[in-house]
Amino acid sequence: MKVSLIHDWLVTLAGAEKVLEAIYELYPGPIYTLVSDRENLKGSIFEDCEIYTSFIQRLPKAKSKYRSYLPFFPLAIEQFDLSHSDVIISVSTCVAKGVLTRADQLHICYCCTPVRYAWDLYHQYLGETGLNKGIKGAVAKMILHYIRMWDYISTKRVDHFVTLSYYIARRIKKIYGRDSTVIYPPVDVGSFEVHTGKEEFYLTASRMVPYKKMDLIVEAFSMMPDKKLVVIGDGPDFAKIKSKASRNIEILGYQPFDVLKEHMQKAKAFVFAAEEDFGIIPVEAQACGTPVIAFGKGGVLETVEENKTGIFFNEQTPESLVDAVKRFELDQDKFDCREIRKNAERFNRERFKREFREFVDKKLSEFYS
Repeated sequence: MKVSLIHDWLVTLAGAEKVLEAIYELYPGPIYTLVSDRENLKGSIFEDCEIYTSFIQRLPKAKSKYRSYLPFFPLAIEQFDLSHSDVIISVSTCVAKGVLTRADQLHICYCCTPVRYAWDLYHQYLGETGLNKGIKGAVAKMILHYIRMWDYISTKRVDHFVTLSYYIARRIKKIYGRDSTVIYPPVDVGSFEVHTGKEEFYLTASRMVPYKKMDLIVEAFSMMPDKKLVVIGDGPDFAKIKSKASRNIEILGYQPFDVLKEHMQKAKAFVFAAEEDFGIIPVEAQACGTPVIAFGKGGVLETVEENKTGIFFNEQTPESLVDAVKRFELDQDKFDCREIRKNAERFNRERFKREFREFVDKKLSEFYS
């Protein structure tokens, strides 16, 4: 059985790449992607893989500015010749699912989400980028309209959808009109250990981009000068977030894994304010036996058990988070590090590989019966 793997872009090692990595271990084969950055892949399983890229790879600054070539993505993904493959597995957050296949080829798509900036985050994206008005805005709206039409049509090329949470399964059903099977993504819980000696600080860690709401967390703790917050991460909003920090807030910027893990283990709670599709880092925090204080919407509702492994706040406002911290401190002695760790183990890597292989085997049996 010849398997080909398709991914949108392979330039960093984030959540979607962890899914691709686990699938590649099950079904090693050529990887097709719009653009790849071999330098950033050093030390990973992809370092010596057979990787094929599109014409976008040869465009100026493609490795760092690939998103600027969005209008060419549909054309580029359709140029890959997969005629030699029996099975195509795509890991898609954008256009990977749109590869052209024949009727005698099985195409399974692990869809992390429909294209966010073309669908559910369309108006938010235009507002945050200043593209909701003017000539540039008009052009952007036309491009995204075209992407939406192509995106919907391209879903017909997928035989079976798999996704990472019931939250995204509902989004896929609403936007594409397709059912999907939920297989939670792999989390490397084995790289984390429980630390029972919690210290008197809270932790948050993320890439500093608007939808992660790191500024909200910093604003909330600026309203609680008696509580220490440690912030780990970097990104476009770093300067803005740092300017909002009061003396009780320590901004560490980017930190290597060992430093992040140590802070996760010692923090009294991990704070998470984003509305995520799944949210790997709250699971990693729980793998350290650390409770989570999270915005109660999105995939986190499926990974955090309220009043057992964490608590939720209902609005993305500093005031709502402040209230949640106060509620947490009233009941913090009730959280059991071992039970928190046990919950995280539900999302381990081997579980993902077992469930995904069983799914593929079943669909192969049906396809060739």
